[in-house]
Amino acid sequence: MLRFVILLAVMLLPTTPTIANPSFAPGEVVPEQYITAESLNDFFRCTEIPDRIFKLMQGRSFKADCVIPRSELRYILVLHKNIKGESVVGEMVLHQSIAQNVLSILKELYMASYPIERMRLIDYYEANDEQSMRANNSSGFNFRFVSHTTKVSVHGRGTAVDINPLYNPYYKVLKDGRKVVEPANATAYLKRGKAFPYKIMKDDLCCRLFKKHGFAWGGDWKSCKDYQHFEKP
Repeated sequence: MLRFVILLAVMLLPTTPTIANPSFAPGEVVPEQYITAESLNDFFRCTEIPDRIFKLMQGRSFKADCVIPRSELRYILVLHKNIKGESVVGEMVLHQSIAQNVLSILKELYMASYPIERMRLIDYYEANDEQSMRANNSSGFNFRFVSHTTKVSVHGRGTAVDINPLYNPYYKVLKDGRKVVEPANATAYLKRGKAFPYKIMKDDLCCRLFKKHGFAWGGDWKSCKDYQHFEKP
């Protein structure tokens, strides 16, 4: 009889309801109650390119003359922290040779609350780099050749990543003295001694992690500066 009473008492104890883990779309903020030690890995995934994503890419980042096979590309889903500290679902297409490296890097950045404002496929910007950079959108694969050559660019191969590009612009002085700034609205962020959010510096975590995984940083270049850019030779 005593055993029955104890069992009944245990059954009547209040329990904490199990929170279902719904799927969140890229760009959505994930409430913190859905992110636990057990569920964290579910938010960091690397797969072959899903049909719905490939359909979006066709004619945009995956152009008609693309020479990189779909089978060599990977689609990654991650979490990243915005400047408010919110957890946001991000996405990126990369070459299979760097996809797992970048997934690991982005997970470490997330765990350290390193801020990345936006991470959506460049196809939502019609594969237009200028538009994507102006929106401070971090991205990877976008097929193209190096200007006036038949050589595929590193982004065209999917072996380069741009992080927080508005605040970390590309800058070059041409032989005729003209200055090139990309994106064009990022001139204020060329003053690297000035404090502002999302700035990538040589000694910060983002730069150190990419270099640890064998990437070169455009901020180290002599002929130009590309502070947003990390590429794998």
